[in-house]
Amino acid sequence: MITAIREVRRARGLTLEEVAIRCVPPTTAQTIGRLETGTRTVSVGWLNRIAEALAVDAADLVRLPERPDLPVAALLDATGAASPRRAMSVTPPRAEPDLVAVIVQSATGDYRAGDMVWCRRLAPADYLAALHRDVLAPGPAGRFLFGRLLAFDGDAISLLPTRLGASPVALLAPWIAVAERLVRNL
Repeated sequence: MITAIREVRRARGLTLEEVAIRCVPPTTAQTIGRLETGTRTVSVGWLNRIAEALAVDAADLVRLPERPDLPVAALLDATGAASPRRAMSVTPPRAEPDLVAVIVQSATGDYRAGDMVWCRRLAPADYLAALHRDVLAPGPAGRFLFGRLLAFDGDAISLLPTRLGASPVALLAPWIAVAERLVRNL
């Protein structure tokens, strides 16, 4: 198991000895050092003891294997889809190069605030698979549109946005990404 014990300890400004004393029951600085460097296996029990001594959650001390994050292409709210103001990413269930994410910021259509929608990018030749499904499409000036794919003709598509009372929108889209997974926190 790869841990971040050393990084968290240093960020808290604590020495090995101070963490060792804070553990319940107390241990030695040498033991904490061995757990940090991986020369001693970190059990769940040790992880919990050290997390309590550092006043963090045990999950904060564990590193996941290297896995690329999924870029957030758009933020969705009642006014439509828009590019994020800063770079954002989410961790996908498994990394795939043709996935992008949409984060729903306020309820719109069938989506609730806090939902994440995983979308798979498609080439124009594959648009038929997305007909009558929700898709994300790049629009003019770095903006995005999100809605039901009503029709397509080559690179030209027609979308019905998710907001109530919206009219269909036609645009040229070099690609679309079809919604294929809804991640909703309960």
